[in-house]
Amino acid sequence: MNSIGIIFSNIYDVAMGELTKRRTVASMPFGGRYRFIDFVLSNMANSSLTSVGIITKYNYQSLMDHLGSCSEWDLNRKNSGVYILPPFSTGFTNVYRGNLEALENALSFLNANKEKYVIMCDTTVICNINFEDVIENHKKSGADITVIAAPAQQGEQFTDSDLFVKCAGNKVTDISIGKLIDQSWLVGMGMFVIERKRLIQTIEDYVSRGRFSFERDYLQDEFNLGNLNLNVYKFEKTVLRNHSIKSYFENNFKLMDLTVRDEIFSKGAPIYTKVRDEAPSFYHKDSVIEGCIIADGCTMIGTAKDSIFFRDVHLKKGSLVKNSIVMQGAKIGKGASLEYVIVDKNVIIEDNVALKGSPEIPLIIPKGTIVS
Repeated sequence: MNSIGIIFSNIYDVAMGELTKRRTVASMPFGGRYRFIDFVLSNMANSSLTSVGIITKYNYQSLMDHLGSCSEWDLNRKNSGVYILPPFSTGFTNVYRGNLEALENALSFLNANKEKYVIMCDTTVICNINFEDVIENHKKSGADITVIAAPAQQGEQFTDSDLFVKCAGNKVTDISIGKLIDQSWLVGMGMFVIERKRLIQTIEDYVSRGRFSFERDYLQDEFNLGNLNLNVYKFEKTVLRNHSIKSYFENNFKLMDLTVRDEIFSKGAPIYTKVRDEAPSFYHKDSVIEGCIIADGCTMIGTAKDSIFFRDVHLKKGSLVKNSIVMQGAKIGKGASLEYVIVDKNVIIEDNVALKGSPEIPLIIPKGTIVS
């Protein structure tokens, strides 16, 4: 496809609070068995990209453990594949202030490849997209950069760094950052297509002048000066933006919707993840399970309603879990009660403990905690 991929793994860690204290946002668990990076990496693999650089800064051990050799994505190749791009190659020691600074870590990767185009993606936006269609659209447009964007959803919350574009056909006519002007504007998905040589020149020019945001310092400024011709690729299917703990919590439960599930997990473009040889989940004759997503390897003896369970969760007799997310290896004791709770990996909830959050502010139990 004459393209390479760049994935940002750490840019939005702070927004996820306790959940990204010991992991990158790219390795955030989602939907019972997946990680955020599975979706964008699968999109790239399904679109015939064979060379992908993942820019990371810290806490990326769990990400490397999850990716392994990348054989699940058919990216364990001799002369291409997935490249982890840590900061040590450039000596960069500060926290990235934006994706342009992060891209400085990718200069050697960009220079080593000869493909014409670069597809840049965040990991917090979940969708199932064919990048081959995007590249063809970009070529036909003759534009400098293509912004991949989608219609705003009614009631959707945005951040002060979200990109919004006004369009006439496929041509961008105005840009706003942090404010949705009206519902006719499209919302950026953190995905862009740009020529590789242009991106290299942009990184070198802008970082040297203390400019760090691709969207605000480069895209918006150069567009307003009349120096950039921007194309938009309008994406019409399901988009799940995970820009906060609240949106992450809500988006997990959106997978209960058959339409959402079918559009994210398309039969023609599967989402791959690390394979684990777990036994099937066990459901006791006295268990009550209603409206749940449950991964393999679980032992379900208690009651679970409208919740999501990752692999190897133990739900003991008399326990009740409602409207909650329970991650891998957690154990819920006898008589325990959970509602609107995010239980991180390997947490132990002892017998008769009652925990309750709210839909707006779910209660988070950090990884490895014992709650008594």
